Amino acid sequence: MEKSEKLIIIGSGPAGLTAGIYAARGGLNPLVIAGREAGGQLIQTTDVDDFPGFPEGIQGPELMSKIRKQAERFNTRFISEDVVSVDFSKKPFEIKTETQVLSAQTVILATGASAMWLGLESETKLRGKGVSACAVCDGFFFKGKNVVVVGGGDTAMREAAYLSKLCKKVTVVHRRDQLRAQLALQELVKSKPNVDLIWNSQVEAVLGQDKVTGVKLKNTQTGETQEFQIDGIFIAIGHKPNTTFLKGQINLDQKGYVVIHDETKTSVDGVFVAGDVADYHYRQAVTAAGAGCKATFDAEEYLENMK
Repeated sequence: MEKSEKLIIIGSGPAGLTAGIYAARGGLNPLVIAGREAGGQLIQTTDVDDFPGFPEGIQGPELMSKIRKQAERFNTRFISEDVVSVDFSKKPFEIKTETQVLSAQTVILATGASAMWLGLESETKLRGKGVSACAVCDGFFFKGKNVVVVGGGDTAMREAAYLSKLCKKVTVVHRRDQLRAQLALQELVKSKPNVDLIWNSQVEAVLGQDKVTGVKLKNTQTGETQEFQIDGIFIAIGHKPNTTFLKGQINLDQKGYVVIHDETKTSVDGVFVAGDVADYHYRQAVTAAGAGCKATFDAEEYLENMK
């Protein structure tokens, strides 16, 4: 095994890259394990209008490329492999990637979360062309238009409530006959005059050639199908934190998110966390970036105390 790194950052979305910028400037010579699909969720987002500093807006992939170049400017190092496993039971910590075993005195986990999709071919084809998994990111583009929100949990209710302020009409499609969301969120959505609910239905196909024009719904009880004209569809069936490789190594909650103590600390001393891998509430690029900054300061302080 090679020499022990001062800091290894796992993940290369806004949290991981911001951590890289601050760590490199702080003299920690960080190594970022970027993963095969580097750049986080913003790589799959088209127009980003809510990240500070871009008055005309910016494309998601371009924003991530710029942040990465900024990290590289301060000599942050990158490995474009996925992490296979970690061993946090001993110090220095051990991290196995696809081709090598690395050793680190501190680690920042910034692997993010992935939106869960329906798994339809038509959905994949029209992603970013009217199919979205983030109302806060993309809702603005559907101002005064008709949209569908798929799901019945907290995520779906939050998306529907947000979209009701922008869209002409929001139709929530749920495969059961009752919602799973917390009561307060259900009441909020039901109080909106421009929100409708379609029960016992699932999406069979998203319609449209180069943009969403409609949706084909199937009744889960009768098997009947109907087509519905819409301008956009928001898939809100939840997010899955990218923590499979962490099971048994660190405290995770029931949904698999990393449990946080004191802003960025985890159940393992010397392992810190930033971004959507621990945050299922805000889930914004700017909050993830802020968390990456905080995690680096905490890792730096930990290393100082180690001396």
